[in-house]
Amino acid sequence: MTGRARAAGEGSIFPYRSGFAAYSWVRTPTGKRTKKWVYGRTRQQVHDKWIALQSLAKDTAIPNRVPTLSEHLQYWLAEIVRPNLAPLTYQTYEIIVRLYIEPHLGAKRLDRLQLREVQSWINTIARACQCCAQDKDAGRPPSKQRCCAVDRCCQTTVSPRTLSDIRGCLRSALGQAVTEELVSRNVAAAVKLPKVRSRSNRRQAWTTDEARRFLESARADHDPFYAAYVLILVLGLRKGEVLGLTWAHVDLDKSSLHIALQLQRVSRELLHRETKTEGSDGVLPLPGICATALRLRHDDQIRARAAAGSAWQGNDLVFTTRYGTPIEPRNFNRSWDARCAKADIRKITVHDGRRSCGTLLADLDVHPRVAMQILRHAQFALTMEIYTLASPDATKEALKRLGASLDR
Repeated sequence: MTGRARAAGEGSIFPYRSGFAAYSWVRTPTGKRTKKWVYGRTRQQVHDKWIALQSLAKDTAIPNRVPTLSEHLQYWLAEIVRPNLAPLTYQTYEIIVRLYIEPHLGAKRLDRLQLREVQSWINTIARACQCCAQDKDAGRPPSKQRCCAVDRCCQTTVSPRTLSDIRGCLRSALGQAVTEELVSRNVAAAVKLPKVRSRSNRRQAWTTDEARRFLESARADHDPFYAAYVLILVLGLRKGEVLGLTWAHVDLDKSSLHIALQLQRVSRELLHRETKTEGSDGVLPLPGICATALRLRHDDQIRARAAAGSAWQGNDLVFTTRYGTPIEPRNFNRSWDARCAKADIRKITVHDGRRSCGTLLADLDVHPRVAMQILRHAQFALTMEIYTLASPDATKEALKRLGASLDR
């Protein structure tokens, strides 16, 4: 061996190729003792790395091979997320990993992922037009191309909620890496979300008059989803909860409804499963309009079963097709949109219909804690900040009262 003798405490440092190398005995996450190597162009570089390795090895296990972020994400999705979380949550995380994380950071080794580059990545995601970034025009017919393919960027950026979900996905995956002692810290936990302006069409709600016209139109036309619309607007049920409701959970004699199941489309599979959380479950009383609507629905289903005959596919769902099969959630969306047009009122989403329930309760001066129980929110702030949007009439009346109190 050439070169000067090792100084005391340097350990196993020696010339290697065009520089130097060193190793230290460490404990891996599996409990096995093995050599961990460090390399550098100068002896001092290797010495500093060796000292840092020794210090780290005293407090934590050291993996003998650190996977790339892409490798870890695929393991995390398959072994942590899929077995332990809801199918729709897995699908959401898989989409985030595939579209937003892997293309930019996937090749990085876990232990070399730096806070600065993760911060730059999330800033880029917030600013970038996702239509261009994901080349969405390539999958559209020429007549519907509207962005980079026609040299006119549509500036479709991610929403604040999506941006938060992207960071949350990476933070959760890296948290598992910390738990398994693959890395010593979670760099995504310190990432700051850039400010993104909410889209103007979000958080809409109907007035009492609009909700009434919507329901009156559906009942007058004998819309098969009339009872579903009533449950959304009066009880604030979610779309999946309405479509997953069974007759076993409806007690018309006692005028009560038990919410415990939901219907979801996850990839190519339609799942009838438990609700998102235990807090989503609950028993609600049925006001007269709800009980009447469900009785009408029950009678309609009996007639549909008789008309279908042997083609009827029996199940206990309240809302089915004319052959007894579950309702496709997207088809329900289309029916809702068509009813908005027929009733000649503002078009809002099905979930905005649930939000309308909260605002109508607020207009009736229902205590927020009662509204929280009806809507089955886990957090009181969610009821106050998202679902109780003051209607223009309520705002006008409040300002009128305030002005009168000050004008004496």
